[in-house]
Amino acid sequence: MIAKSLLAEIGHEYGNTRKILERVPVEKFAWQPHPKSMTLEKLVTHLAMLPQFITSTITKDELDFSKGAYPPEKFDSTEQMIASFDGHVAKAKEVLTNTQDEEFGKPYIVRNGEHIIFTLPKSVIIRSFAISHVIHHRAQLQVYLRMLNVPVPGFYGPSADEI
Repeated sequence: MIAKSLLAEIGHEYGNTRKILERVPVEKFAWQPHPKSMTLEKLVTHLAMLPQFITSTITKDELDFSKGAYPPEKFDSTEQMIASFDGHVAKAKEVLTNTQDEEFGKPYIVRNGEHIIFTLPKSVIIRSFAISHVIHHRAQLQVYLRMLNVPVPGFYGPSADEI
């Protein structure tokens, strides 16, 4: 039952994420709105890779940042980025489909070496770090694209570019 709910939410939110990733101009990858902001490339790479976190959360019991668990992928084209995102989403959906409710209540530890940052149930990790986290960065990307004069899609209704 928990997986079914998460799958519906992921289908909706990751579908919206795919719509905006499709509009990313690869030739602008080096652009950043402020020196403290991520480059466009780093932001979209992070977004494209985040669905992996669902698979990791279900199949493992912890994330240790000291081990460099997620080396960034390199994309040379929008199509390559979308293919990677789609692959991570498909794997996450497959894993969720085969997960029993009891697994979602198990603790997941986020640490940096010996320092435990927090421990939360796997269902909370998925909602916070694999769904809300994507929504957060997708909103950042929406601002980046707006600043680059790239029309942005609507997510919960039409955007100003679609009216």
